[in-house]
Amino acid sequence: MTVQGPEITTPAPVPTGPAGPAAEITPAADPDARARRGRTSRRTRRGRMDGKIPWRTALRKDWQLYSLAVLPLIFFAVFRYTPMLGNVIAFRKFRAGGNIFGEEWVGFRYVEMFLSDPTFWMVFRNTLVIGALTLLFCFPLPIVLALLLNELRSRVFKRFVQSVSYLPHFLSIVIIAGMLFQLLSLEGTVNQVVTALGGDAVPFLQRPEWFRAVYVSSEVWQTVGWGTILYLAALTTVDESLYEAARIDGANRMKQTWHITLPGIRPTMVTLLILNIGTFMAVGFEKVLLLYNPLTYPTADVISTYLYRVGLVSNNFSYAAAIGLFESIIGLTLILSANAISKRAVGASLW
Repeated sequence: MTVQGPEITTPAPVPTGPAGPAAEITPAADPDARARRGRTSRRTRRGRMDGKIPWRTALRKDWQLYSLAVLPLIFFAVFRYTPMLGNVIAFRKFRAGGNIFGEEWVGFRYVEMFLSDPTFWMVFRNTLVIGALTLLFCFPLPIVLALLLNELRSRVFKRFVQSVSYLPHFLSIVIIAGMLFQLLSLEGTVNQVVTALGGDAVPFLQRPEWFRAVYVSSEVWQTVGWGTILYLAALTTVDESLYEAARIDGANRMKQTWHITLPGIRPTMVTLLILNIGTFMAVGFEKVLLLYNPLTYPTADVISTYLYRVGLVSNNFSYAAAIGLFESIIGLTLILSANAISKRAVGASLW
């Protein structure tokens, strides 16, 4: 039997030259290289501990997915952020055909004008009232409808109700306005029912006291069915074992809904509530513009329609820009406040 000893390797010859062995500086001997390598390793260890991937690594790994965001980013940059530069004419005097950023500085002149304008405060009040009514009815009703649809056992009936409730969302605002004109005219279906019951025909769209009810009811009819989609999707993520444990403990359907279902979809509810509050001041311009008339201005005229008349019809662009900037500041304040309150109260927020 032959016993082999350990393999003996011959070390590589040390390069020699005019400067000797010290002429070649390796990265290990370079203090700057060691420092850079140390910083890189610390960042890598910190990223691994935090569970975060460096953005360069993520971009190189999933560049196909990130490329899908290029067109939306270009859209927002061109049509959302670049036009913000035009807000400068709220503080400058603008003349048609002149400089697009105004001719001369006027300071807060236009801000003082709309703050002392009684018409502005009327449309501001109308915007708050219509926005509050829309939020009050259009936010909780999709949740209620989603909970009711979730309790249905017949799939055929459930799909039928979903299809019927979704359909109004796909109708144009012009079609919706035309249907309302036909239904609420003096000889329309609603007044035919009223006269058949012994009442007098009511010109609903010419009475200021009826405009808000007409607008909010049509908004509910048009948006509630579509709003249930996200809540129905959120309901599928609730763990079924929680319902089984609740039934074993003797909880009825109402208690299961209150203690399991609603907490399960709470993040979705909070997110949509914050988004709705952010658009609180942006009451539907198209529908109001199509439905209102000078007779209903006291209750129907909102900031967006007032801006349209002042800016485009009267060519007072600087005044309209000042009002629009004021509206945007209020909307930003509302969404930041709602996000902060939600984060502290329920622990869910947009950021």
